[in-house]
Amino acid sequence: MTSNTDLNDALMARARRVIPGGVNSPVRAFRAVGGTPRFVERARGAYFWDANDQRYIDYIGSWGPMILGHGHPAVLEAVTKAAVQGFSFGAPTEREIELAEEILSLVPSMEMVRLVSSGTEAGMSAIRLARGATGRAKIIKFEGCYHGHADALLVKAGSGLATFGHPTSAGVPPEVVQHTLVLEYNNIEQLEQAFAEHGADVAGLIMEPIAGNMNFVRATVDFTRRCRELCTQHGALLIYDEVMTGCRVALGSAQSVYAQAIAGFEPDITVMGKVIGGGMPLAAFGGKRAVMEQLAPLGPVYQAGTLSGNPVATACGLATLREIKRPGFFESLTAKTRRLVDGLSAAAAAEGVPFSADCQGGMFGFFLLPQLPQNYTQVMKTDGERFNQLFHALLDRGVYIAPALYEAGFVSGAHSDADIDTTVAAAKEAFSLLPK
Repeated sequence: MTSNTDLNDALMARARRVIPGGVNSPVRAFRAVGGTPRFVERARGAYFWDANDQRYIDYIGSWGPMILGHGHPAVLEAVTKAAVQGFSFGAPTEREIELAEEILSLVPSMEMVRLVSSGTEAGMSAIRLARGATGRAKIIKFEGCYHGHADALLVKAGSGLATFGHPTSAGVPPEVVQHTLVLEYNNIEQLEQAFAEHGADVAGLIMEPIAGNMNFVRATVDFTRRCRELCTQHGALLIYDEVMTGCRVALGSAQSVYAQAIAGFEPDITVMGKVIGGGMPLAAFGGKRAVMEQLAPLGPVYQAGTLSGNPVATACGLATLREIKRPGFFESLTAKTRRLVDGLSAAAAAEGVPFSADCQGGMFGFFLLPQLPQNYTQVMKTDGERFNQLFHALLDRGVYIAPALYEAGFVSGAHSDADIDTTVAAAKEAFSLLPK
């Protein structure tokens, strides 16, 4: 298709005139991989169609929320009914209570939960709550973990061990991140040094149990255990960012997976989003009652939102959670994801392409590296140019993966074995085109 007939090109040119970069979230711009973004016209099940009516097998699923696939009948019914009743009230509804109860039943480390509208909002509110509950200022985060675009969390690692971070975005004054320590993911030595030097001043440690914005990198069990131990020892709160992994890698979220390996493991505060909203703007943060009661209107930590607990969004999220609770759903989803990852690994091996992959539940990631990386520095060793070639080769064959090297992928309940087989066959052709 030429640029004269590709409607995506025309839409991108039009978008650039009125929207910065032509997109409303940077990764959509295809800047990392080159080419023109696909403007989606509609979606159903495991597929979406672009402006040219070209169909793609969708492995981003709105970056995670579409765990049931697009347009699930039960979700559509719930959303339609809710929309007829009203879009927004600015007053409480019973459905907010129902969704909160559903979330708490799935993630028992939380005794209370506050609904908000985005993962960024949930993450920044959890940080404020940790600081308010402890009376401390410092926050520990890890390089390569993304917790939304709140100022205090847009930081990169300092120049030495356990040093304070530096802003990674214009518009973030250095003094805003002066209390944020950035450490290397899965580095226990750095973690222990940070707490030895700053433990009495640390309000909280925020981490992704599986980092999904440096592709797919698991926290090791030993690292996770030490995070929990040191937070407990020093009176800091362990904040688990499960915006991406929540109800996606397991029904009980990633913390339920780690609890199988670490007796009694649970975080103090959990941040959730994506799946619990089913594709609508909805997120949440929650924890033990004593911590959550520090929030207004009960306590001194202020947080509010006009659209928090939106009645249409809560209907979407509630219907989604009820569907994924059905017997056998996660077993089937896990098997599909494993089938995809094993198929991709075999296809790469057959073509002699260095490749490593991992998955949990309905989330997966792969690297053009012989071994799975453990931290951001190792992730950066992936060959970006070869990934870009792979991305476009798959796109040309009707397979849509994340248009960036550092993003995880997602399988839905709507993906069939035939979809996965088609994807693996396309990948084998794509791998054969990569330079050896």
